[in-house]
Amino acid sequence: MTRFSANLGFLWNDLPLPEAIRAAKDSGFHAVECHWPYETDASEIKAALEDTGLTMLGLNTLRGDVSAGENGLSALPGRQAEARAAIDLAIEYADAVDAAAIHVMAGKATGPKAHAVFLENLAYAADRTRRIILIEPLNRHDAPGYFLETTTQASGIIAELAISNLKLMFDCYHVGRSEGDVITRLTDLFLIVGHIQIASVPYRRQPDHGELHYPSIFSAISELGWRRPIGAEYKPDGPTEGSLGWMHQYTR
Repeated sequence: MTRFSANLGFLWNDLPLPEAIRAAKDSGFHAVECHWPYETDASEIKAALEDTGLTMLGLNTLRGDVSAGENGLSALPGRQAEARAAIDLAIEYADAVDAAAIHVMAGKATGPKAHAVFLENLAYAADRTRRIILIEPLNRHDAPGYFLETTTQASGIIAELAISNLKLMFDCYHVGRSEGDVITRLTDLFLIVGHIQIASVPYRRQPDHGELHYPSIFSAISELGWRRPIGAEYKPDGPTEGSLGWMHQYTR
């Protein structure tokens, strides 16, 4: 049986996070993950997780000034103090809710200085916690100008740093939009993958829509030996409960 994690940045995002966690449990998810939970007291999240028996798989570092279009801080030259404050906050929150991983968001940047700063901040993050530090390439259509664009770039950074708790967030949606050949890329990179996410291509809906054939992808993931929940990070085309038909065939 394949297990799934509800990404509460998109699923039940009309509910307060503790209620969304409970809704995910009631709908058959085995874990949850979120984007930026910081406006909710961590004790409320911890209580909801304990009540439901679900695990929080991950959360993101802050994006910075969202009104100015910022989408992360850790690859921005001259912003190291803010980036590390965001990392420290994420670690503190992850410790409070026992989240398995922290996604360190790079931000919009380019060039060798950005690369050097990103590596320094990733090393800082990995040294500060035993939790998994994730980096995730974002596709150029949804996140133009984002520093980390491809799995090749991400795998190069992971190899360069050679830190045991630095891993790749393999989002089938982003890889499908930017690179294609999702199963081959996942197979080639599997040893450095720390989390897997899914959504349809190109519209980021539930995974029984679009170009990607998820039955084949789920079969490949299973054959590779992945046993952790897969993150459902898609935008429902209506109420979340009505979008879950795809999942029930895999979790019966």
